[in-house]
Amino acid sequence: MKVLIVEDDPLHRAYLGEAVRGALPECNTVLEAADGLAGERLAREHISDRVVMDLQMSPRNGIEAARTIWRERPDTRILFWSNYADEANVRGISRIVPPGAAYGYVLKSASDERLRLALRSVFIEDQCVIDREVRGLQQKSAGAVSGFTDSEYEVLIDIALGLTDRTIARRRNLSLRSVQNRLQQLYEKLGVYQPNDGDPEARFNLRSRAVTVSLLRKLVNHTALERAEMDLARWLERDGHGPKP
Repeated sequence: MKVLIVEDDPLHRAYLGEAVRGALPECNTVLEAADGLAGERLAREHISDRVVMDLQMSPRNGIEAARTIWRERPDTRILFWSNYADEANVRGISRIVPPGAAYGYVLKSASDERLRLALRSVFIEDQCVIDREVRGLQQKSAGAVSGFTDSEYEVLIDIALGLTDRTIARRRNLSLRSVQNRLQQLYEKLGVYQPNDGDPEARFNLRSRAVTVSLLRKLVNHTALERAEMDLARWLERDGHGPKP
């Protein structure tokens, strides 16, 4: 059995190496990569179908690397290992997991025993293992009342990227009124809506305030924005507004 560790922190990589060897006596090869790009390459070269993946890495984050690996080998088992239980990460992962794939999401604050059980459950027993805190975010994000629908979340990301209402409508194939309705729903759910937002004395710019609150609530993070910026660049190029070759 080969296990690939993709983690940019040397100390964390060493810790994971020890954890993998201790939890998986079946493992005869441990591969290590310091970022997502190197992880994609090693997974491809060594045909490794078991991966422990950090999320916050540069130049390629864990979600982008996992998407590439799953696209090439959908049966790969991936255990995400992160400091953060962000809704942005939860949503990002949910969009790329192939149907029926075994995967896990364990926080770095988890105990050694919890990590050991997660490694065996995902890599040996083909089970999905999600930490309780992460599972709570999954359930919250799936609800339209307490959380955000996918369409509302897309608009949130778009305003974080600085897009105008008209550009959002064009990108998402929506009417201008639909975009504005989604924005109002976002403002209400984030608690920033002001009935008198047309008042020149209003306290906030609602778009900027919504982005700030979403960052503080970890609905959006660096990984999500990095991924969204790449998606936007691809859309702009298809739409005829991207950089010319």
